[in-house]
Amino acid sequence: MGIITKDELLARRAPTAEDRRAIDAYRDEAEREHERYERTLAEVRKARRLTQVQLAETMGTAQGDVSRIERQGDLYLSTLARYVSAMGGRLELTARFDDGERVELAIGDVTADPS
Repeated sequence: MGIITKDELLARRAPTAEDRRAIDAYRDEAEREHERYERTLAEVRKARRLTQVQLAETMGTAQGDVSRIERQGDLYLSTLARYVSAMGGRLELTARFDDGERVELAIGDVTADPS
């Protein structure tokens, strides 16, 4: 018989308190790793070597609007999608749950004009 993996072992029996602590520690480390990659909109823009003026021109808006978007804590998804698109990206949404499940959310075309 070969080496039993952690997943195989957990599938054979109910997780113990020690197992749960190990799983929680793994999830905590994964969360810390994820946070290392989180960036503000301004940091992403700068990393893409774009100025607010350049991004504003691509978005068809004023530089002040780009500044406001970067400072705002609550954005419409359509605004965020336009901002990301102007940098050459595509906005994707993922929901993360306490049990570790991650779900890619399909919300339709958030850039579509509602009128």
